[in-house]
Amino acid sequence: MPNKIYYIASCDTCRKIIKTLPKGTDLVFRDIKQTPLSLQELEEMHALCGSYEALFSKKAQLYKSMDLKNKSLTEADYKKYLLEHYTFLSRPVFVIANQVFVGGTQQNMLQVMKALDHV
Repeated sequence: MPNKIYYIASCDTCRKIIKTLPKGTDLVFRDIKQTPLSLQELEEMHALCGSYEALFSKKAQLYKSMDLKNKSLTEADYKKYLLEHYTFLSRPVFVIANQVFVGGTQQNMLQVMKALDHV
């Protein structure tokens, strides 16, 4: 399975992170706004991180506008929303050497850089 980054091209955070990646990085870039996640891709991410909630962005505008924070969401709900709309995926998501890294925190990006050094 090729190493991938799932991102949104119009996302400022994603653009900044992509600029920091080492030149020649062997990643398949997937703009999830242009090409939505497939069920298989979501299942692969879930298998690596163990939870749909871990992949879910609670910062998304839709999360707030749909008042989801006041609902008790199950794993099935998180999965459904992740497949319904790209904005619910916490991004960027890197899948590198059968590891998944979700979000653009500084700590996460340090781990991504280490993982990229070893591929």
